[in-house]
Amino acid sequence: MQILVLAGGLSAERDVSLRSGRRVAESLRRERPDWEVLERDVDSTLIPHLRAQRPDCVIPLLHGAAGEDGSMRDVLESLRIPFVGSAASASRLAFDKPNAKHVLAAAGILTPPHVSMPQTTFRELGAAAVLDSVVERLGLPLVVKPARGGSALGMSIVRRAEDVPAAMVAAFAYSDTVMLESFIEGTEVAIGVFSREEDLVALSAVEIVPENGIYDYAARYTAGTTMFYCPARLDDDVAEATQALALNAHLLLGLTHLSRTDAIVDGDGRAWFLEVNVAPGMTETSLLPQALSEAQIGVGSLFSELVERVTA
Repeated sequence: MQILVLAGGLSAERDVSLRSGRRVAESLRRERPDWEVLERDVDSTLIPHLRAQRPDCVIPLLHGAAGEDGSMRDVLESLRIPFVGSAASASRLAFDKPNAKHVLAAAGILTPPHVSMPQTTFRELGAAAVLDSVVERLGLPLVVKPARGGSALGMSIVRRAEDVPAAMVAAFAYSDTVMLESFIEGTEVAIGVFSREEDLVALSAVEIVPENGIYDYAARYTAGTTMFYCPARLDDDVAEATQALALNAHLLLGLTHLSRTDAIVDGDGRAWFLEVNVAPGMTETSLLPQALSEAQIGVGSLFSELVERVTA
């Protein structure tokens, strides 16, 4: 079979995507030497290439806009080329953090209170008046981040009201809508989910302890700046609750094959949903591969199993 790994693209997460794609491709080649595993970037020649070559399966490992917002999956669906991962519509829903939170909150799942702020509203109504009302409603500290995007690009934790405008400007650099969210003090964890035959499997939670206290872009992708514990240092019942949260998020958002849910466990042991990722990073410092390793599942083994299911 010919398997095409898509990585790169033009989003701010291009470098991470390239590293993820390279690792998955290399792992698949070791796992399945009988397959032809190719890597390709995204450019204007991609669609003619897909039409001409028609790979047996595509693995989209594009991060950020155009990679996780459903648009590339729309293209693959229109070309009727099988791919690993969630459908375009589910990806679009999960990529939009406020909408994903609304879906889960409606199902009774804890998620921090939030406000979404389009850039036009921020400007037209006056930044000071708008932000005063938001701070009054949500309190401080606040998490300010792009409503769409990943890798914590443009994310800030704001503890003083006078710092909110600058945090908004930083977030608007990555998205035309910003989400302001109540900050929940606690243990940050990430829980991977993947499908195996007819079952969904939740991996052990990975506990994240960044050196500077904030799990930002540098802390995610600079080796040695963050400590990880897998399984997370949680009581058994709390650990199970985080896995149940991730399974519920995967199901309620209609996701397929694999996902990673980010959550906070507060001092009372309650797990709060933050966001879900339909194309989890697969780099050396990424969270899902660490959980797979703890479960003694290789990256190549997971993706070869998913490819076989898609192409069966």
